[in-house]
Amino acid sequence: MRCVDLFSGCGGLSLGFEKAGFEVAAAFEYWDAAITVYQNNFSHPIHKQDLSEETASIEKIACYAPDLIMGGPPCQDFSSAGKRDITQGRADMTYHFANIVCSIRPRWFVMENVEQIKKSPILQDVIDQFKKSGYGLTPVILDASLCHVPQARTRFFLIGQLGDSHHQLTEIFRKNLSNKAMTVRDYLGETLGIEHYYRHPRNYNRRGVFTIDEPSPTIRGVNRPVPKGYKLNTCDPEGICLDTVRPLSTIERSYLQTFPREFLFQGTKTNLEQMIGNAVPVNLGLFVAKGITEYIQAGAISTCLFDDPPHLTIPERPLKNRA
Repeated sequence: MRCVDLFSGCGGLSLGFEKAGFEVAAAFEYWDAAITVYQNNFSHPIHKQDLSEETASIEKIACYAPDLIMGGPPCQDFSSAGKRDITQGRADMTYHFANIVCSIRPRWFVMENVEQIKKSPILQDVIDQFKKSGYGLTPVILDASLCHVPQARTRFFLIGQLGDSHHQLTEIFRKNLSNKAMTVRDYLGETLGIEHYYRHPRNYNRRGVFTIDEPSPTIRGVNRPVPKGYKLNTCDPEGICLDTVRPLSTIERSYLQTFPREFLFQGTKTNLEQMIGNAVPVNLGLFVAKGITEYIQAGAISTCLFDDPPHLTIPERPLKNRA
């Protein structure tokens, strides 16, 4: 299918969908630093566009006649790592995404965000809007470590197809989940040359040292060295020497987001850390895209048009494999 990627960042979702065989026709982003990295890694165009300017955005996006519109509106106002203040304006971009999709009416859309969006009234607003526009919806929370990503990162996806029933993809996603969380060692082997690494905690009552024999914690936009005088606490692994512990480099952190080694990152360390932390893991995008492809190939399309819409439930916890 022909896709466009909104709020594309440096291209994690784009690359995942490309790897699944989708044609990504164009991307739209407003941050210059991310646009530069995207341009260095993809052959299709990326447009600098303020997506809150809906009329201009719809006109430009519609030119590509997309079968699918995907994107992750800024999540800071919902995120546990942010201030969770939906009055700050960034959360409004979720409304703009919904307005753009419902104006262009592609066959499919994919919206990605942090798990905490499920607690926001904004989510129910856009769900109601998509339902009124005739979309069958699958809301799902995915644990990336069960989707071939060596990272315990949970993300919310809302996926819609015009004229379909609700929860159309749930069982496909459940079936395709791994039975075991992917560890850093599973994915990178011995290439990091370390057994333990430091990830700066939000406060010093929380864990700061992790082993490569577990999924990494969520990659954030902050990457700091081990503070002088840091002492292991009860949350950290026992029996390790702090002299052998270091933070992961910027590029190593991109590997945990499953960007390939040949992906070119250019820019300041601060900008790269931010765009890598904000990115959708490539393999998580691939997992979602493959699920959509499997559903289409199975031909499991309902004719329900929501005259009497079925109840739509939002999962409270990440989807788990029944096995």
